[in-house]
Amino acid sequence: MVSETKLQITVRKQRETLEKLLFESMSHLAEVCAKEMDNKQALETFLSAEMLKANYCKYLWVVDNTGRQIIDDATRTGFKRGQVGRDRIARPYMQRALKGEDYYLSEAYISRNRKRPSLTAIKAIHDYNDKVIGYLGADFDLRELPQTADQYEDDNIWKQVKGDPAIRSGLFSQQRTESAMDAQIDDILSLIEELIIDKGVFHAKLHFSSSRATLWMVDNPYSYQILNMDELSDPDICLAFRHQDYFDKAIVDPKKLPLIFKQFKSLRFADETIYLRAASLNVVNGMVGLNFSCDGSHYMHYDEFLDKNMSFWFGD
Repeated sequence: MVSETKLQITVRKQRETLEKLLFESMSHLAEVCAKEMDNKQALETFLSAEMLKANYCKYLWVVDNTGRQIIDDATRTGFKRGQVGRDRIARPYMQRALKGEDYYLSEAYISRNRKRPSLTAIKAIHDYNDKVIGYLGADFDLRELPQTADQYEDDNIWKQVKGDPAIRSGLFSQQRTESAMDAQIDDILSLIEELIIDKGVFHAKLHFSSSRATLWMVDNPYSYQILNMDELSDPDICLAFRHQDYFDKAIVDPKKLPLIFKQFKSLRFADETIYLRAASLNVVNGMVGLNFSCDGSHYMHYDEFLDKNMSFWFGD
């Protein structure tokens, strides 16, 4: 059995919380609707009044036991007309309901009209004999739902991502061409190390093949700096950045930086066909990113990266 990722666990817990949050109100509304199923005007009046109280519901609607809508969609500002007779039977949430689920909160989907991530809750409507006579539906825009989960943080495990199959299929017909960065790689790696240690860079990506670097600064994390080869080859570029102590939120041991960059260099030059095109390091989450000539990408913690030798990447 495949274990859940941290992201999947966060999503599941958020859904479970939302299901519990919505169940009581949906059950109450369904009980009232059961008394008015033969009275379209009464249903619309009741649901319209409920929408005035709902601060995060987008639409309320009712369908019969075949999935055909019997009232227009109630909104906070009135009704979305032209919905009576709409057949919802093909929608995935209706399929689950028609198969016997008394209450169901759908998976997130992209809405047809507004193209926004949405959810739909379905509650069966029962008569006095407990027979299903219809279904109450409630649509929610994910932007408007109450936040019930903690902020997701990545679990920082090794991830491997395959890239463009067209590039992989032509892999052995290509060969590394020495770039301008290759010719000065030791000096440039030393420069990047200095920018991280003393100038407030917390995330650096080195594009070896195109001879440039992309940098994110701790005092301006919402923008990034792009340094071209002329700038990277000039140590005076350090004068353009003010001194900042090594970031206190960094988890990468600064003594390991030379080892990480040495490994980048080794992967760049180890093979003329399969070689490192770009590499990144984030000292806050400790993650190393690698993109190879086969267009495959790897993301791993820096300690794990340093544990891998050349035989791991290229075989014996």
